[in-house]
Amino acid sequence: MPAPVRTDGGATDAPSPPRSSAGSGFGTSEERLLIERSRKGELDAFDKLVRQYEKSVFNTAYRLSGSYEDASDIAQEAFVRAWNNLRSFRGDAQFSTWLYRIVTNVFLDDRKKKRARPHRSLDDELALDESSVERQYADPAPGPVEIAEGDERKQLLENAIATLPEAQRAMVVLYHSQQLSYEEIAEITGQPMGTVKSRLNRARLALRDRLTPVAELFDGATRPKEQE
Repeated sequence: MPAPVRTDGGATDAPSPPRSSAGSGFGTSEERLLIERSRKGELDAFDKLVRQYEKSVFNTAYRLSGSYEDASDIAQEAFVRAWNNLRSFRGDAQFSTWLYRIVTNVFLDDRKKKRARPHRSLDDELALDESSVERQYADPAPGPVEIAEGDERKQLLENAIATLPEAQRAMVVLYHSQQLSYEEIAEITGQPMGTVKSRLNRARLALRDRLTPVAELFDGATRPKEQE
């Protein structure tokens, strides 16, 4: 069986991978070797792949679901599906892109079953515009007022993101949190690039509309753009 996925809070501390273009194929030569060995049924090789990607997979699942418990289940199921379907991975795109597609599909399948929208805390804030609906880093030494305001902004933003339709929420997480390119998201979701861009734009507009009543709290942050 694949190695168990970490479910401790520390898993959410992993940095997002840099945005890159799809279609660049396998990753490092070491990863390529691990994938080939895993495809032959070598569990120890797949265990190493799990450990390499467990934090990133858990982060993605957590930002999609908003729940530690659901994220743990989604991550576990994603790695099980990856193990069972390794032979279908041809190496045309990054292994991580293929893996994020599985995570997204597991999340959407889970939503279809539960039809629940949890409002529990996301691990990182997301800013509000095209250049940064992404991580907001706190001041190294914020004061009490800044901490209180930051917590309030974070909760309001989390709640707003949680109300987005699942497809739009997935686009926001993959693009702004995981820093994937439009091409990679199109590959993951099976949607045309134009659809990816339009859904991201609609998501930003929806977030802006939901947060307009409390816009003064976000004066220090950037606003969403209406067009790409």
